[in-house]
Amino acid sequence: MPAPVSRPDDPALLRIDGAIATITLNRPAAFNSINLAIAQKLEQLAAYIEGDDAIRVLVIEGEGRAFSAGGDLQTIGAAAEANTVTAVVGELLKHYHAFIEIVRRMPKISLSSVHGSAAGAGMGLAFVTDLCIAADDAKFTPAYAKIGVSPDGGSTVGIVGTVGSRRALQIFLAEDNFTAQQAYEWGLVAKTVPAAELKAATRQLAERLAQNPPAAIAGTKSLVYAAATTPVKQQLDAEEHKIIMAMNTEAFRTAVKKFTSKSK
Repeated sequence: MPAPVSRPDDPALLRIDGAIATITLNRPAAFNSINLAIAQKLEQLAAYIEGDDAIRVLVIEGEGRAFSAGGDLQTIGAAAEANTVTAVVGELLKHYHAFIEIVRRMPKISLSSVHGSAAGAGMGLAFVTDLCIAADDAKFTPAYAKIGVSPDGGSTVGIVGTVGSRRALQIFLAEDNFTAQQAYEWGLVAKTVPAAELKAATRQLAERLAQNPPAAIAGTKSLVYAAATTPVKQQLDAEEHKIIMAMNTEAFRTAVKKFTSKSK
């Protein structure tokens, strides 16, 4: 399947460079807030990336001054006034949550690169990816409780699994916002860098991640996410299955030969 062609006015853009795919949220005038058009495009792009065996790493970034301001409140507010919020938000989240599902299940590493503001579902997107790198002046804003709603967009999926239930409740209900440094201390951000260095540091980290063979990425990701809810025997059986699969690849045989030749 050929890669989707991105036009400059698309709400999300796809760029592929070797084993690294980059999705750029492209509604800068709206601070990359999530509406139906961007949700549909994200689902389409993620589905393509999932099916392309040559891609090992997905980077998600935002165009303009913010990573993402979260759900498009103009659209959602208008729907609430018109009593059509169930249909409008339901359709939006059908596509956006499908995108999140693909990001979490695909046998590739996803990396969010966050600058400026990440609020609401934008904050959720930053932390639902497998890893997050952030500019040191990035700001994370839960936003949900302030407008009288509960989290969506994968926010509880990414955050609770990382920080636990008590810290998650603190984040969603007691924090107006928090810094990249706090997010790093809580384990939500893997690395913070000066804002001017974010793009270069993101590329460097993505290239480092892409050096891992596909079997190692796929097996590690699935095992890590299953570990918290899988009985021990079942998890051990899965570990056995995944490692034997990986050991039957040419990448493993080459790596072992290289290692053993050095140790002689």
